[in-house]
Amino acid sequence: MKINHNRLTIHEAYKLLRSKQLSSVELTKAIIERIHQVEPKVHALITVTDELALKQAQKADELIASGDINPLTGIPAVIKDNMCTKGILTTCSSKMLENFVPPYNATVVEKLTDCGAVVVGKSNMDEFAMGSSTENSALFITQNPWDLARVPGGSSGGSTAAVAAGETIYALGSDTGGSIRQPAGFCSVTGLKPTYGRVSRYGLVAFASSLDQIGPLTQDVTDCALVLNAIAGYDPRDSTSAPHPTPDYTQCLTTRLNGLRIGVPKEYFVEGMQTEVETAIRTAVSKLEELGAKADWEVSLPNTPNALAVYYIIAPSEAMANLARYDGVKYGFSYQGTDSMWEAMKKTRQYGFGAEVKRRIMLGTYALSAGYYDAYYLKAQKVRTLIRQEFDRAFEKFDVLVTPTSPTVPFKIGEKVDDPLQMYLSDICTLPVNIAGLPAISIPAGFADGLPIGLQIIGKPFSEETILKIAYAYEQATEWHKRKPDL
Repeated sequence: MKINHNRLTIHEAYKLLRSKQLSSVELTKAIIERIHQVEPKVHALITVTDELALKQAQKADELIASGDINPLTGIPAVIKDNMCTKGILTTCSSKMLENFVPPYNATVVEKLTDCGAVVVGKSNMDEFAMGSSTENSALFITQNPWDLARVPGGSSGGSTAAVAAGETIYALGSDTGGSIRQPAGFCSVTGLKPTYGRVSRYGLVAFASSLDQIGPLTQDVTDCALVLNAIAGYDPRDSTSAPHPTPDYTQCLTTRLNGLRIGVPKEYFVEGMQTEVETAIRTAVSKLEELGAKADWEVSLPNTPNALAVYYIIAPSEAMANLARYDGVKYGFSYQGTDSMWEAMKKTRQYGFGAEVKRRIMLGTYALSAGYYDAYYLKAQKVRTLIRQEFDRAFEKFDVLVTPTSPTVPFKIGEKVDDPLQMYLSDICTLPVNIAGLPAISIPAGFADGLPIGLQIIGKPFSEETILKIAYAYEQATEWHKRKPDL
C-alpha cells in the first residue's frame, strides 16, 4: 500500500502506527522531506527541528512497540512561534526576541510532549500575533499554498499554511481576534478557537491577555477533536484557566443534526462582502438544514458593528501593558549604541518592534491615558458587556450561530499593507467571538476562483462538543476538506 505521508490525517496516521504499517520515524522523515521540498515556496516555518523531531520519533516508536500509544503518539506537529518551547528558539517573529530560547515549555507543548508528539518546527506569524496576513513578521512573509501571490491570513498564517501545504499533520495556533479561524478560512483547513479559559495560556507570549486563546489547526474535524482532547483542561499555572470538565470530544461526532437550532446573524453579512462568499454560506446553511438542523435567518446582534472599535481599544491597551517588559534590560534585543539607560530603552523599542506593534502600543497608550480612559477604554469595556449579553440572549433561542469566517477570499500580498483599517476589517466576522470569550470553529465551505471560503460556527461557552458535532456533520456531507493545493 502506497502511503501519501504528508496528506495523512491524525486519525489515519494513528491507525497505521498502531497496526505497525508505518513507523513514526518513517512518517517524520517524510514530513521533513516535504518541508524541505515546499518551504522555499511557502515560507511557513521559522525553525525546522529535524534532529529533535527524529529523536522524538524514535522515542515514540519505542512507546508504540510497548503498547503505550494514544492518537497523537508519533504524529508530527508544528507550534506557532509565540508558544514557549524549551531549548528551541521562540521569536514571536520579532527582532525583539530573535535570539530567545525559553528555559521551559508552554503547558500545551508539555501536554503534546506527554502524548508522544513529534515537534517538526516553529511557525511564522505576524509579529507578537498582531496582524491578519502574516505580512507583519519581522523575518519574512508566508505565502498561501493555494496561491503564492496571496496571504495565508494571520496571525497564525505560518501554522495554517504548514497544514495546508502538508508540512505537518497538524499545528497549534493562537487566536486573539480571529488568528486561528481567519487563516483557516483562507487556507481551507479546520481551525478551532476554544472557549476562553478552556486551554491553558501558560507559556503563550501575551498579546492581549483577556482575548488570547490557543487552539488546533488540522486537516479535518476529527483531528481537531483529538488535539483538543490533548490540550484542553484546567492548569493552576494559568490564573484564567477554567476548572471545567473536559469530555472526550470525539464522542460527539455524528452526522445527524435533528432538532439543533441554528441562527444566522444578519450583521455578519457586511457591506462589501464578496458575492461568492455569501452564496457559499447560504448553500452551507441549506446543507445543515438537509442534515436535520433548523435555521433562522432573522437573527440580529445590533452591537456587532461596534466589535471592531471595541477590539481595537481593548487589545492595544492590553498589548501596551504586556509589551512594556521588552526594555532591553531583562531579555531579548538590547540596543548597545549609547551610555544612557533611558536612551538605550528608547532605541531598543524603536529598533526592536515593527511598525504594526508600535502602532498598537500607541493606540493603547492613548486609550489608557489620563483624560481619555473614560471616553475610550471604559466605554469599550461597557460595549464589550453589551456584545456578550447579545450573544447570551441569542443562545437562549439557538444552539449555535453560523457566519462567514471572512467577508472575502484571501487577498494579494501587499494589497492592504498600507491601509491598516482595511486590514483590520478582514477580521470583522471573528472579532466578536473573542470579545465574548466564546468557542468557534472555521471549516472549509467552498471556493471562489480557486480560492478558499470558510464557514464559522459559534457556540455557547464550553460548548465545543456542539460546534464540533455540527462541523463534522457538514464536513462529512461535503467534499471541500478533501481538496488540497497543488504545490
